[in-house]
Amino acid sequence: MRTLTGLQPSGALHLGNYFGSIKQMLDAQEKEDLFIFIANYHALTSLKDGELLRQNTLDAAINFLSLGIDPNKSTFWVQSDVKEVLELYWVLSNVTPMGLLERAHSYKDKVSKGIPANHSLFSYPVLMAADILMYQTNVVPVGKDQVQHVEITRDLAIKFNNEYGEIFTIPEFRTSDEISTVPGLDGAKMSKSYNNTIGIFLNEKELKKACSSIVTDSTPLEEPKDPHSCNVFALAKLFLNEDEQDELILRYKSGKEGYGHFKMYLKELIWDYFEPHRKKREYYLKNSNEVKDILNEGAKKARVVARESIEKVREVVGIF
Repeated sequence: MRTLTGLQPSGALHLGNYFGSIKQMLDAQEKEDLFIFIANYHALTSLKDGELLRQNTLDAAINFLSLGIDPNKSTFWVQSDVKEVLELYWVLSNVTPMGLLERAHSYKDKVSKGIPANHSLFSYPVLMAADILMYQTNVVPVGKDQVQHVEITRDLAIKFNNEYGEIFTIPEFRTSDEISTVPGLDGAKMSKSYNNTIGIFLNEKELKKACSSIVTDSTPLEEPKDPHSCNVFALAKLFLNEDEQDELILRYKSGKEGYGHFKMYLKELIWDYFEPHRKKREYYLKNSNEVKDILNEGAKKARVVARESIEKVREVVGIF
């Protein structure tokens, strides 16, 4: 079974990236045929600085490898190194109803948040569909906010297949109710767009400051607190097993600790969890040529599959 996923090189990774996407990738590469790419074409919808995009792309590769993506177990590449995806994007555009894109929640949400509306933002789901269908993907792990995009991909694949024959695999989405939406500092979905993130590779002082900034209510220290309505608890439980969560719940209800204690507890959880990954990242930062070689090899493997798909597409639509 082939699983495909990608993440934009939009700067420093945060907990939402890790628990909402990367951790699923790490699980998938142990038992599935994992294809994972750095979505630098998608990043153009929000990042206009060319030099910054280049640096972010390399940084993203370093971060993914540091967090456990294994090029010996998965196919790992940069989206733009397989140009066939843009050709498929254009072909799929010819079977994409305008109304389908006009109903996309993500587009409407971003525009409502002040992100300028343009064609690339509007047609983002078509490029995402090309990414998925190009590699004959069976499963796409996504957060809840991306489920609709996979459903759009399915619609386009079915429409194309109905017109031209069984060319594309119809993908399914995979999501986890537990971790698909990770709360940020203010309780809304953790996102750079909302400026409410906790970075994975912050230094210890920065991490302490970020955790201290988490919004909580005004319950006095000596009174019991409700963990299930607390943003700190919602983040802490991502790092805890069931017994550890139960212990933390008892601490909340005891009335012996304030939110400041729980924020520092969360800081320690995050710091300890990512310690081995910080060490691995230091190595890749010093050996960036090794990272580029890994990406080049991954692109070669991805291109083999992409060319098989695009040749079928060209044949049925009449492109030569």
